Amino acid sequence: MPLTKTPAAAPVAPAGPAGPALRASDADRDRTADILREALAEGRLTPDEHADRVDAVYRARTVGELEPLVRDLPAGAGRPAAAHRPFPADPHAPAAPAENLIAVFGGAGRRGRWRAGARLNAFALFGGVEIDLTEALFEQRTVVISTWALFGGVDIKVPENVSLRCTGTGVFGGFDVDGYESSDEGAPVVVVTGWALFGGVAAKACRGKRVKDLRAAG
Repeated sequence: MPLTKTPAAAPVAPAGPAGPALRASDADRDRTADILREALAEGRLTPDEHADRVDAVYRARTVGELEPLVRDLPAGAGRPAAAHRPFPADPHAPAAPAENLIAVFGGAGRRGRWRAGARLNAFALFGGVEIDLTEALFEQRTVVISTWALFGGVDIKVPENVSLRCTGTGVFGGFDVDGYESSDEGAPVVVVTGWALFGGVAAKACRGKRVKDLRAAG
């Protein structure tokens, strides 16, 4: 009687990290920041509480670190922060990587009418970077500008009706950001983070310059 071969068992794929231990993406952080912005607009958080939590959002490395920041808020209660989408995605907005502005012994910048994505990276080495958002189209409600100023400078200008946040650090340099909360409902939030080493990072609002379309349609 012929022997019947038993099919070999399929290899078992290694299990991925548990939900809370999953590494947080930039999109996860941005969605969590949007929940916090809504809570601030509704009066559920004070400006100081909002500032502290937004700072923690952009320092978080895992989804588990994001969840406690919105657990006591209606939009975040009982669900992971990464699963919440407070605003529908714009089907016409392309998914683009972070834009890089690099100035080495020279200058680089963005100004005039341009589309500001969710993330910008600015690196200045013996040079200067200028980021002017006063006439920009905001494609996202939260814009994070990561800066590195090494013996150089990064200068950022924003409209007067956006919220401006800072989580950066100066080491033998200056990190001068005039942070404040916008009173306009639905206003974008600009978060400036990074390092200034023997250099400087400055961000301020330009009076008289305003975001006219807070829905950032373009």
